Amino acid sequence: MTAVDHPSADVIATPSAKPARSGKSLALALISGAAGAAVVLLASGRTWARATAVVAQGELPQTASGQDVTGVPGALAIVGLAALVALFAVRGASRTAVAALLALSGLGTVVGAYLGISDTAALREKAATATGLSDAGVQDVSHTFWPWTAVAGGVLLLAAGVLALLYGRYWPAMSGRYERAGAAPRGPRRAAPADPDRPEEMWKSLDRGEDPTR
Repeated sequence: MTAVDHPSADVIATPSAKPARSGKSLALALISGAAGAAVVLLASGRTWARATAVVAQGELPQTASGQDVTGVPGALAIVGLAALVALFAVRGASRTAVAALLALSGLGTVVGAYLGISDTAALREKAATATGLSDAGVQDVSHTFWPWTAVAGGVLLLAAGVLALLYGRYWPAMSGRYERAGAAPRGPRRAAPADPDRPEEMWKSLDRGEDPTR
């Protein structure tokens, strides 16, 4: 008698490993994408920079929010959130394209927020408006942590996009069981054949003009 080779534990675990990995990646992508978009939108409305404008009467404090500095992170966060939702309405190549859009939204958010970390153009523009001088200068410029927060939110969006590109083909899609576009039209109902053992059925068949003996 020859010994029967038993499958290894790795081989047995392979079929269930893919669904488990798919479920974990789906949860991570949802949490990462939603949290990233929320963080970016929150950070975009906060103060990113402070400074003072010098005028003849003294100094005027100036502040610039994320939207004043750049509107790119906030806009891309909305695009990324919409792409995250749209992932479950499409399949195949369309899902890959939407996942790529989500990843690009995260990457663009990171770049846009990073470029606004040391930007002073918005402060100078506000100083010019406050003083009425086009060449008004600013001093004592300081930046807050909110631009870095927007960068972190963009990284979360980018991570969600990468997960969607790697594992999105295993994720479920919205069910189409309620769609009736492909339903076949119903024809007229045919009467059931009469039971010869029931007299009332025979009389009903005669009333309909049918032969109950057939």
